[in-house]
Amino acid sequence: MGKRHQALRTTTTGAVSAALLAGTALGFAPTATATGTATGTTTDIRFVDIAGDGGTVLKANVVTPAGSDGTRRYPVIVLPTSWSMPQIEYLAQARKLAGAGYVVVSYNSRGFWQSGGNIEVAGPPDVADASKVIDWALANTPADPGRIGMAGVSYGAGISLLAAAHDKRVKAVVALSGWADLIDSIYSGRTQHLQAAAMLGGTGYLTGRPSPELQQTLKDFLASNLDKEDEMIAWGAKRSPAFQLDRINANGTAVMLGNAWGDTIFPPNQYASFYEKLTGPKRLEFRPGDHATAEATGLLGLPNDTWTNAHRWFDHHLKGADNGIDREQPVQLKSRAGGGYEGYPDWKSVGATERKIALADAQKVYANVDSGANGGIVMLSNTLDQFLKLPPVASIPLLPRSFAAVWQSERYDSVQRVRGTAKLHTTVTSTESSGTLVAYLYDVGPLGLGKLVSSAPYTFHGKAPGRPFAVDMELFSTSYDVPAGHRLALVVDTVDPLYIEHNPSGARLTFSSPSSDPSYVSVPLREK
Repeated sequence: MGKRHQALRTTTTGAVSAALLAGTALGFAPTATATGTATGTTTDIRFVDIAGDGGTVLKANVVTPAGSDGTRRYPVIVLPTSWSMPQIEYLAQARKLAGAGYVVVSYNSRGFWQSGGNIEVAGPPDVADASKVIDWALANTPADPGRIGMAGVSYGAGISLLAAAHDKRVKAVVALSGWADLIDSIYSGRTQHLQAAAMLGGTGYLTGRPSPELQQTLKDFLASNLDKEDEMIAWGAKRSPAFQLDRINANGTAVMLGNAWGDTIFPPNQYASFYEKLTGPKRLEFRPGDHATAEATGLLGLPNDTWTNAHRWFDHHLKGADNGIDREQPVQLKSRAGGGYEGYPDWKSVGATERKIALADAQKVYANVDSGANGGIVMLSNTLDQFLKLPPVASIPLLPRSFAAVWQSERYDSVQRVRGTAKLHTTVTSTESSGTLVAYLYDVGPLGLGKLVSSAPYTFHGKAPGRPFAVDMELFSTSYDVPAGHRLALVVDTVDPLYIEHNPSGARLTFSSPSSDPSYVSVPLREK
């Protein structure tokens, strides 16, 4: 336990530092342009207090089209702030929207900065707050009650989706870098996403007031308190739009989802799964990057594809604009290799074909040692991949085979366009009842240098030592082009700084491929 707590302290410090740096880049501190009435623009800005659920004061700003005199109504967009961000987060986009004829109300989510209350992690009070803000907008601005939209990045995205499930007045939502399933986001593969949880918890304490419930849940989560696992899962389900699908579908809400392939807070798989189950108007966009990096330049007022399409989504569904967004392929992807958008009719068409790599050779690894293969650093590694094409790397020939199992494909004669979700099926035998393994898919060049394509963790408990059991797991969805002359390698080890591992000291894992149930990794490929 001492080793784990020391690692936790180190990881928390690094993750919080990274978050604060990212926050600064996104306009973390208030600026002079966010005061008074905008001059030289076509919008008016007011800062107001709004009474949220239970009378909790929510600090907010309202941006209205210039010259609005109460003689006409405008569609309204409500923007809850992201985790730890101040109320001016969306000011650049709010002014653009108001200039295009929208009333925009952005408010600081409860528990953060000057807003009252405690951080409830998109709990019932946060959902009720969103409806209270809509009530206020209809009573105090020229907002049209029949044309209401919500949008947000990260925390604001999750709150917007949950509000749409509970408030039929919300006709359209744009949810960027958010979550549909909170459990599958930070506890996928039954493994705690350590750096993600540490960053969220750390920045929450720095910029707000975590509720007693959040404090206890975070403590149990990071301490691997399995006695509270069911309770924590129920806590996450209450805060997950995926568990409110029936409500959202019944309301017919038009939902646009956007995320990054390398989002280390809310990985893309859970968004894709949620998207497929929506029955109303919908759109899904994935781009290179990490958490909120795809939208970041737009928050600074710079040109940004994500925000451009968000505006088009609202224009069509709240204004009735015939801008063609409804006639485009609803799934829009950008490869990490660069290039333009690829359109698909649905998510299942993304990886239209699959190629299996047989994992025929049995391999044994010792646990508790990081082999050198890992998923990088939260909020940093995938940002470097986005802007500099520098994903996490590992020298595949030099990985210590005592601590890493390695299988490789043949060299490919042509480009392999990996699209979607790779899946691993294998048989594991452990010397202990609990354990963690992490699978990595690498693009390996002629010199053996592997560039990370995808990865994912998997944790098991309650297994009989020495008895084989099957493991099926999904790696995080991605879009990556493997050059001709390269090969793919699957690497499995037991330690990654991104996650809490559950391998007892001295544990060993054996990976085998019984003839009756062969092991493989299935790689989804784009049709040529």
